[in-house]
Amino acid sequence: MEFQDNNRSHEAKKPEEMKIKEYDKRKKKLGGMKAIPFILVTEVCDRFSTIGFHANMITYLTQQLNLPLVKASNIVSNFNGTASLTPLIGALIADSFAGRFWTIVVGSIIYELGLISITTTTLLKSLHPPPCPSLMDCKEASSFQLSTLYLSLFLLAIGLGGTRPCVMTYAADQLDMSKSGVESRSWNFFNWYYFSLGLARLAAVTIVVYIQDNVSWGWGLGIPTIAMAVAFMVFLSGSPLYKKVKPGGSPLVRVIQVIVAAIRKRKAVAPEDPSLLYQNQELDAAISVHGRLLHTTQFKWLDKAAVENYGEATDSSTPNLWKLATVHRVEELKSFLRLLPVWAAGILLVTANSHSGSFNTQQARTMDRRLSNSFQIPPASMSFFGIMTVIIGLVLYERLFVPFVRRFTRNSAGITYLQRMGIGLLLNILFSVVAALVEKKRRTVAENHNLVDNPKATVPISVFWLVPQLSLHGMSEVFMAVGQLEFLYDQSPESMRSIALGLFWIASSVGDYLGTFMVSLIHEYTGHKNNWLPDRNLNIGKLDYYYWLVTGIQAVNFVYFVICAWCYTYKPLEGVMEEDSEAPEDGAERNGKIELTTAEKV
Repeated sequence: MEFQDNNRSHEAKKPEEMKIKEYDKRKKKLGGMKAIPFILVTEVCDRFSTIGFHANMITYLTQQLNLPLVKASNIVSNFNGTASLTPLIGALIADSFAGRFWTIVVGSIIYELGLISITTTTLLKSLHPPPCPSLMDCKEASSFQLSTLYLSLFLLAIGLGGTRPCVMTYAADQLDMSKSGVESRSWNFFNWYYFSLGLARLAAVTIVVYIQDNVSWGWGLGIPTIAMAVAFMVFLSGSPLYKKVKPGGSPLVRVIQVIVAAIRKRKAVAPEDPSLLYQNQELDAAISVHGRLLHTTQFKWLDKAAVENYGEATDSSTPNLWKLATVHRVEELKSFLRLLPVWAAGILLVTANSHSGSFNTQQARTMDRRLSNSFQIPPASMSFFGIMTVIIGLVLYERLFVPFVRRFTRNSAGITYLQRMGIGLLLNILFSVVAALVEKKRRTVAENHNLVDNPKATVPISVFWLVPQLSLHGMSEVFMAVGQLEFLYDQSPESMRSIALGLFWIASSVGDYLGTFMVSLIHEYTGHKNNWLPDRNLNIGKLDYYYWLVTGIQAVNFVYFVICAWCYTYKPLEGVMEEDSEAPEDGAERNGKIELTTAEKV
């Protein structure tokens, strides 16, 4: 009887075990390429709606709200700065407790509210000053009208804080982003991610900008609002397909714990053999799914946090982390500190470019934009050429440049992330030089035709003179922007990747604020008669001097970047591959082959 009962008990457990195995199989099938479109549609429509307003925002502020050029340009730059600051907050929330899925959901809802709000402001006449077609003695928007605008922009910035740092990393979560997984694919995720954004930007600066300039601002902002609402519903519908990686706890707390533990043990002597430092694979399982970080010799004083004193590590899996840290947690902080100097080079790049979009639009407004007797290009749509350069450049980079260069470098990616960023910085310097020369040419033509004192006059010079500088700026994005995204994603600890992408936007934020400060100083101190950046009439200004100034800033920044890149060491990682090459989620155990990636020098 006892034997039969045991058999029945064993048979009763089989259905339970089968259910668990079926659940595990379903989990392994989650993610992959089938989930990517549902996620990227949110980012594409986010970028479509943002660019749809941002590309022509300078026109809305100067033509609809009658604001002077510098004030309007500073509002654009300050909005960029705020919208680039909030992603760090969103990243901390996502990586700490909310997870990327719910952070994207909440961010998208707030962003949609911002779009609805700003669309409403364009429909109500009480929120606009009287029209001023002559551009002389215009009545500016009142404080109440501007406060309504600021509220809408604030909601947009908060919403972007939830989506910008999470959508790309959430899409990458669905793929095998280990070194062997990346090398086994014939395409680069980051290139094609940026390519899809380029298509969204292209649609925005052609369709949306044309509607804003020729139909109405109500429809011009209403279309992106509707598109974002549809994209949000698509994103939610794909939820059953997503691989949802649980957050591993606050990375900020872990960083502080390592620092506190190192300070407490500042008098301790770290062993020469790093294998004697404290390690706990079970404790680090949730934050080292793709492999533990190996010990490095940089920032040795932090190693003291992993020096184990008698009695600190008990049989329990969780010691007092304010007194003792694992090697992996120490190396998390080291990895983050190593990438900061390289990341900082992006700040001055953004500073140099922070107002170029606004100024390019204003330049185009003064030039001959006719394609026929009945059609002329909207000024903001000139960014079409830069975006097309990005789209075409990414395809050529992937299909021609990488295979060609790979023959010489033996690098599967063609060149390293840092080399790619360096080329981008050089191209951006060339962009500033060409921009200065073209502006000098435009102003000379205005002087030769006695049009300097007429702000409404069309200078008889083709707007296509702006194409070379816009194309150079686009090529700079192909190398610098995409290379920086790759670098931050790959070199940051896996549990801090949303924060690393938040850093991408923080560089943009700081750069935009510095750009606003620089432009304000130029406007304030270059005098009233020969002001580089006049309020209403670009023809009496010295915009080319501004471009020469930012060229010098970028040259200094490039030298700084080269020094940082030369000294940088890529993170060493002990990666573990599963048999099906799918990354497990929720801190599950990994079985299979161990792969070791060693540090590389630039």
